[in-house]
Amino acid sequence: MPFSDSLPAVLLRALQERGYAEPTSVQAAVLEPETEGRDLLVSAQTGSGKTVAFGLAIAPDLMGGEDRMPQARTPLALVVAPTRELALQVKNELAWLYAPAGGRVVSCVGGMDPIAERRALSQGAHIVVGTPGRLRDHLERGNLVPDTLKAVVLDEADEMLDLGFREELEAILDAAPEGRRTLLFSATVPRAIATLAENYQNDALRIAAAQEGGQHGDIEYRVAVVAPHDMERAVVNLLRASDSPRAIVFCSTRAAVARLHANLTERGFLAVALSGELTQAERSRALQGLRDGKARVCVATDVAARGIDLPDLNLVIHAELPKEPETLLHRSGRTGRAGRKGVSVLVVPPSRRRFAERLLSAARLQASWGEAPSAESIRAQDTERLTAEATTLAAEEPTVEELDAARALLAQSNPEALAAALLRVLRAPLPAAEELSSVSVVEDRRPTRTPRTASAGEGAWFRLNVGRDGKADPRWILPFLCRRGHVARDEIGRIRILGRETRFEVAGHAAARFAAAARKPDPAEPHIRVEPLPPGAAEEPGRRSESRYRR
Repeated sequence: MPFSDSLPAVLLRALQERGYAEPTSVQAAVLEPETEGRDLLVSAQTGSGKTVAFGLAIAPDLMGGEDRMPQARTPLALVVAPTRELALQVKNELAWLYAPAGGRVVSCVGGMDPIAERRALSQGAHIVVGTPGRLRDHLERGNLVPDTLKAVVLDEADEMLDLGFREELEAILDAAPEGRRTLLFSATVPRAIATLAENYQNDALRIAAAQEGGQHGDIEYRVAVVAPHDMERAVVNLLRASDSPRAIVFCSTRAAVARLHANLTERGFLAVALSGELTQAERSRALQGLRDGKARVCVATDVAARGIDLPDLNLVIHAELPKEPETLLHRSGRTGRAGRKGVSVLVVPPSRRRFAERLLSAARLQASWGEAPSAESIRAQDTERLTAEATTLAAEEPTVEELDAARALLAQSNPEALAAALLRVLRAPLPAAEELSSVSVVEDRRPTRTPRTASAGEGAWFRLNVGRDGKADPRWILPFLCRRGHVARDEIGRIRILGRETRFEVAGHAAARFAAAARKPDPAEPHIRVEPLPPGAAEEPGRRSESRYRR
C-alpha cells in the first residue's frame, strides 16, 4: 500500500526520491485518520522506520496544509533522543524529509560547540533535535524558546529513562506549551514510560506497531553453546563464519570490551572499541571508521552502543549475556533495520543455559540452539569462497604483461602448485579460525532433573582430590565443577566432602560430557584432578567422618 495522498506533495516527493515505495507498519499506523491531532504512545521495534514515522505524523502541525514551511523563527517541533549519535541520525533523516518544503533542522547535542548551537538557534529553526541534557541547558539559558512548539517527540523514551534522564525530560515537557502534541516512541512500554505518558500526554492513542518484546521478523536469533574457556575463541569463529560487512560484539563491562578488542585486533580483525571512558572525539573517530569501512567489528558496552545505526550491520554477537530482556532486544535491534535481514547470536556456556532460556522466554524470542562454527567448517568455507574468487579473477581479460609473466611462471612451476599458492595468498590476510572444544547441545530443553535420593545409581559419581583437609567447601566446589565440566548447577547432584577427597554425583545425561571436559587440566588450578568412580564405589561403609552436602 503506497503512502497516503493526504500527505503534502513535497514530502511525498522526498519519500519517492529516497526510495520509499510504501510505508512500514509503524509509518502506516501513525498516519491512520484517527491519529490526526492526537498525542501518541507508540511501541515500535528499533530500525522499524520510526524517525520517518514521527516526521510524517507531525507534518500537519508544522505545515498547516501548505506546501512550504513558514519562515524559520522559533522552533515548531522538538525531538529528544537519548544519545548524540541517534540525535544526529534523526536530524539527518528529518533534514532530507523536509528539505523540499524548505524546512530547517538544527541539532543540540552534548560534545558539540554550544556557542555554535546558540548561533544556529538564533538564526531560526523549524525543528530542533537534541539530547536531554543539552536541550535543558539551552532552555535554561534562554537560547531555545519553547513558546511556539506545536509538537514534542521523545524518541526511544525507555532508553532515556534507563540512562537517568527523567529529570531532564520532565523539565523539557514542563517548559513546552500545554496545547502541543506529545509523541512518545519506545521499543517497550514499561511502567515508567506509562507513568510519563499519564503525566504529560492528553488522552494518548496507544499504538503497538509490532508485538512488544516479540520476534522481529528481520532478525534471526541463534544460541551458540560454548565451553567456558572458549568464549572469546567462539566470537572469533562467529565473526569469521559471517559474511556481514560489519558486526557488533557486546560485552557487559569496560574491562571486557578492552580485553576482547585487544584479542580481536591481535588476531588480525579490523576492530574498534566503544565504552564509557572514551572522549566524544574518540567515539566519533571509531564510528566513522566503521562507516568508512576502515573497521569491520565494533566491541561495545550496552550504554556506549545506544543509538548506533550502522549501515550493513548484519551480525550482533552477545559475548556476555545481558541481564534484562529489554537489553537483549535493544542490543539485537542494531541489526535487522529498515527491512534488512540480520542475525543475533548469544554465546552461552553450559552453566548459563537455564538463564539464557529464561532471558529468551521473557523477551518472547525463539532461537535455534547449536555450537559455534568449528575451525574445520570455516576453513572449508574459506576454500569454497576463495576458489570462487580465484575463478572470477581468472575470467578477467589479462594484459600482455600479465600473460608473459604467467607463461614464465608456468614454464618454471607446476600449475597445481601455482593454484595452491594463489589460494594461500588470498587466505593470508584472513584471521585464523580457532579450535573449539566440543560441547553437548540439546535442541530444546534438557530433561528436567527429578529429585535425587541417596542412591548412587541415579547418576554417575566422580572424585575430586581435594577434601575437608584441603579446605574444600561447597560454595567454591559447585562453581568449580560447573566451570570445569561444562555443566549447569542443576546437573550436579549430591556432594560428599571427605577428609582427603570430595565425591559428587553428575546427572546421567550429562556424565559423558562432564567426564570429557573435566579430564583436561585447568591452567588456573592444575593441581586439582577429577576422576570417575567405578559403579557402586560412592558409598564407603565405615567412613563416618564425611560431610554431606545435598543440593
